Amino acid sequence: MDSGTGAARRAAYGGPQEAADRERWPRRRFVGALGGVAAGSALAGCGGDGDPSGAREAPRGAPPRQSSSAAPTSAAPMASPDPSSDPSPGLSGARPLYLGTYTSAQGGGKGIGVASYDSASGRITGKGTITGVPDPSYLAVHPDGATLYAVDERDPGAVTAVRLSDEQVLGSRATGGAGTCHLTVHPGGRWLLSADFGSGTVAVHPIDASGALGERTDMVRHSRPAPLPGRQGPHAHQVVTAPDGGHVLAVDFGTDTVYSYRLDDRTGTLTEVSRAQTRPGAGPRHLAFHPGGRHAYLANEADDTIVVCAYEPSSGRLTIGRPQSTGSTAETNYPAQPVVTPDGAYAFLANRGDDTVARYTVEADGARLRLLGTTPVEGDFPRQIALSPDGGLLFAANQRSGTVSVFRVDVTNGGLRLAGEPFASPVAVCALPV
Repeated sequence: MDSGTGAARRAAYGGPQEAADRERWPRRRFVGALGGVAAGSALAGCGGDGDPSGAREAPRGAPPRQSSSAAPTSAAPMASPDPSSDPSPGLSGARPLYLGTYTSAQGGGKGIGVASYDSASGRITGKGTITGVPDPSYLAVHPDGATLYAVDERDPGAVTAVRLSDEQVLGSRATGGAGTCHLTVHPGGRWLLSADFGSGTVAVHPIDASGALGERTDMVRHSRPAPLPGRQGPHAHQVVTAPDGGHVLAVDFGTDTVYSYRLDDRTGTLTEVSRAQTRPGAGPRHLAFHPGGRHAYLANEADDTIVVCAYEPSSGRLTIGRPQSTGSTAETNYPAQPVVTPDGAYAFLANRGDDTVARYTVEADGARLRLLGTTPVEGDFPRQIALSPDGGLLFAANQRSGTVSVFRVDVTNGGLRLAGEPFASPVAVCALPV
């Protein structure tokens, strides 16, 4: 994943790109330490799954490896969909799609993949690549649609801005941390927030009128509570703005905690206002808010659960509920990312290991999830899922098979129907439909 050679990074979660380092994962030391508290399972971090066989996703600090089956290394159009299938509602025509990858991985991409998708059929057509962005493993777009932002998942970590009108890279800014794995644009469009897995930090950068990034205005480090033995420090995995707009929540896998911050929209600084702890060893990864703004769904990758959380907009306080099933039947499974349909009726969860998308109906105005079942992703290791803006299509980025699967979402029952053959994208770790 990255080419950093810092001793601290190697000690925490990997080393340089030599093949020997890719085959052994120092992060498994802290994974194994959780055996007694996380139902005996080895756990995944931001990019890994802790499988001692080495047959799964590679760690942070070493490039992800291809699966044993031959993975596509060049983009190819999706096969024609079933003409009898119902088209997705809402947006029509070709829409932009951007694809994240690891450029330092063997067989990885060359930068940010540029494609389009048909909003009715789900068919993806490759358009090219934006080069000059190293390890762009997660992507976000500005609310005005003019600028794309990517993490540089390396040591030191950084974030990069790309002007979409001509695909010009506007420059990068250091986050001050290591292994930047997630980012989001504040709804007001003035600030970019990013999470550093390696250092357990969250950074804020200003966005100017051109979409370019300024120097960092703040960085916070998750030092408390102390991580469990073997976790080797905090590991910030996601940062997201709550629907109220005034609070920013950071999910930390290393400390089993979700931190709530108040963002000063004038200065770009963060003030902690609350903490919510999962049960020890849960390993929280990502959360997604219900559009009602009073509940969120938290994926715990270490203990293979999802949790309904209550959220209080006035205080930013998150209250974590009881863990429930991901629907997985695999021996080992690492839930990756939840998403919620725009109308709040259904939620979906990517299951790495089980290689499925779990489907839930949302009840009691967001307060309950009821598992409907799972749908195979027709790929290997779905690291990330995303819904089209209208909620009519679901995209699954399958890292180890190097593919992006597209499903039509049935708005009447939350069912998923595969829309043609998966699209080939080297080491696909993020799909961003806009």
